[in-house]
Amino acid sequence: MSINLQKGQRIDLTKGNAGLNKIFVGLGWDPVQAKPSGGGLLKSLFGGSSTGPQIDCDASVLMLKNGKIVANSDVIYFGNLKSSTGAVVHSGDNLTGDGDGDDEQIVIELKSVPADYDRLVFFVNIYDAEKRNQHFGMIQNAFIRIVNGSTNQELLKYNLTDDYSGQTTLITGEIYRHENEWKFAAIGTGTQDKSIREVINKYQ
Repeated sequence: MSINLQKGQRIDLTKGNAGLNKIFVGLGWDPVQAKPSGGGLLKSLFGGSSTGPQIDCDASVLMLKNGKIVANSDVIYFGNLKSSTGAVVHSGDNLTGDGDGDDEQIVIELKSVPADYDRLVFFVNIYDAEKRNQHFGMIQNAFIRIVNGSTNQELLKYNLTDDYSGQTTLITGEIYRHENEWKFAAIGTGTQDKSIREVINKYQ
């Protein structure tokens, strides 16, 4: 049975789930739909006769040692789909967010994450947000969820329901070591970081 989390909640992943190793971290979002009779900005972004750009959200994960990034290979995103050890693998870029279910997935083998890595931080940012004048107020139904890779059972889901207008990056959640177990924290913090590089700079 899946657990729905609220912002700030923490939950054990491996404690109580004996043998849990391979997990899928799914991240999803939908563009806000333009009104049928509308026009202007929303129409230009999401459809109609205009050819304006769609919102391209990118999911990424940072692998941290003592809260810090120590190598470029520890940033898993559309430009680097696999960690150096193969413990973390990204599904690849989704350019629109259209459709149901996960828009992007990250596969993690917990037992293969080297012991000196203590935290995996998941975030979503809008590609070229500043140039396109886009922000997360134009996105709805954002979520992060974790699925048991062996049984395909959803373990938890966190729906990000805050007003993220003006924010261009969402720190959705993190998986971290606590003694010999792995836990998940629902974060849901919006920032005005305009690129993956700006997010990385905060962890160096």
